[in-house]
Amino acid sequence: MIRPFYTRKRRSPVVIIVSLIDILAILLIFFIVTTTFRHKSPQLKIALPESKSAAPSESETNPYLLEVKDENTLQLDGTPVTLDALAGELRRINEANPKKGIALQADENAPFRVIVRVMDALREAGIRNIPAFARPPENGQ
Repeated sequence: MIRPFYTRKRRSPVVIIVSLIDILAILLIFFIVTTTFRHKSPQLKIALPESKSAAPSESETNPYLLEVKDENTLQLDGTPVTLDALAGELRRINEANPKKGIALQADENAPFRVIVRVMDALREAGIRNIPAFARPPENGQ
């Protein structure tokens, strides 16, 4: 006896939206947690001096930032430091990570005697090559 050919009706595929929303929420949380929103910004408001030959740095690593606002306001990588303790702190961070380097950012109104004392502290700590921050001229010269 021959059986008749029987075909069942197929259900159309259904996408379960609830599980997709869960996956979307997990991905959103992952990207929010792993994204850096702000770069480290300087703590001091410093007016950089102008330089006609200022060029962007091509450094692969971000150096420690030594900020000089005036005689009493110095910061080493965001931490306040006195001029007398500067050489010891510079020596300590240079020994901890000698490849990172140190960059100098001084206010255009900082007294020159302070800059000289900072340079002396850098030499005393064994740091010879010090890049300095400057801004290009505003009038485009």
